[in-house]
Amino acid sequence: MTNIGILIIDDEPGIRRSLGAILEDERYNVLTAENALVGLEILENETIDLVFLDVLLPKMGGMDALERIRQDYGHIEVIMISGHANVDMAVRAVKLGAFDFLEKPISLEKVLTVCRNALAIKKLREENLNLKNKIRPPEEEMLGVSEEMVKIRELIKQAAASDARILISGENGTGKELVARDIHRLSQRSEGPFIEVNCAAIPDTLIESELFGHVRGAFTDALSNRRGRFEAASGGTLFLDEIGDMSLSAQAKVLRAIQEQKIERVGSEKTITVDARILAATNQDLEQASQTGRFRQDLFFRLNVIPIKLPPLRERKSDIPILLNSFYEHFSSRKIEIEDSALELLLSYKWPGNIRELKNFAERLAIMSPESRVEEKTVTDFLKINGKE
Repeated sequence: MTNIGILIIDDEPGIRRSLGAILEDERYNVLTAENALVGLEILENETIDLVFLDVLLPKMGGMDALERIRQDYGHIEVIMISGHANVDMAVRAVKLGAFDFLEKPISLEKVLTVCRNALAIKKLREENLNLKNKIRPPEEEMLGVSEEMVKIRELIKQAAASDARILISGENGTGKELVARDIHRLSQRSEGPFIEVNCAAIPDTLIESELFGHVRGAFTDALSNRRGRFEAASGGTLFLDEIGDMSLSAQAKVLRAIQEQKIERVGSEKTITVDARILAATNQDLEQASQTGRFRQDLFFRLNVIPIKLPPLRERKSDIPILLNSFYEHFSSRKIEIEDSALELLLSYKWPGNIRELKNFAERLAIMSPESRVEEKTVTDFLKINGKE
């Protein structure tokens, strides 16, 4: 049996049996569902690569199910099947994201050909994505020649080799997310998902559902089962950004999930095993917050196995010319020339927005300074706009 999972959603038992037998003969791992709601529940709990989906289904139509699958599981290919097909229906299915459309009675040869083609396209898409992740644009690299950045890059390499939890701290705009992505890219989990959660952007009432998922009926808007971020990150990395803004009740559940590597969806008592490496980031002093009761001390110790503290840009001034040139070249495809007097102003500026502010400055230069030369007046005007002169 291969590790390729195929789900057949059809209300006709005969179709499920015959199609399942064809695919099992090819050594695929086949699961079946008699309607779309059962099928969606299977997708929440099993690893599926390809779905055969009937158009006419009870409870939820095939087209509606197709939209849900493409929205929530964009990596899964869907092949529609119908005994009452027409051109308009086939065109609509393809527009909604179906890979192909098969008519009943289903041909053995056609099934296998379409199945192999869909899986080949899926594999090619995944390989292309992995390649893109490895070839990063300059603005996503940890650039810099300063002593601080040399040490951090070495720490990232060392930390990536393990599965240890890492707490990345630093001011806003210092590149905490880039560090997390670098750790994932260099780790043994690089082929797995990288799932990011901005804890500061999710209301307290929704954070548990986002992290752990929910079952249908758990609350008013829970119309179907939903997989949480911990499950989505299984086999890869879960990055909890701005974790210092998470409520104490959510912290308690995150602590339990980290300790036991098990979760329960909101509204369910069923335990689900997860395997996600945890990276966390904050712009706060969590050690102090844990001492004053604003952050759980036991969670802080769990997260802070390997601490990585990023320096603000004002403490790594030697990196400013390198970063500015890289950003400018990204936005304009040209290298930049910086006057000595302009460079002195840039180095003396405190950069409260750190690298993010420098990147915005580079974008402004690319638009407003087509001559690719940064003069003292250009920097002075920038400082006036920012009220920092």
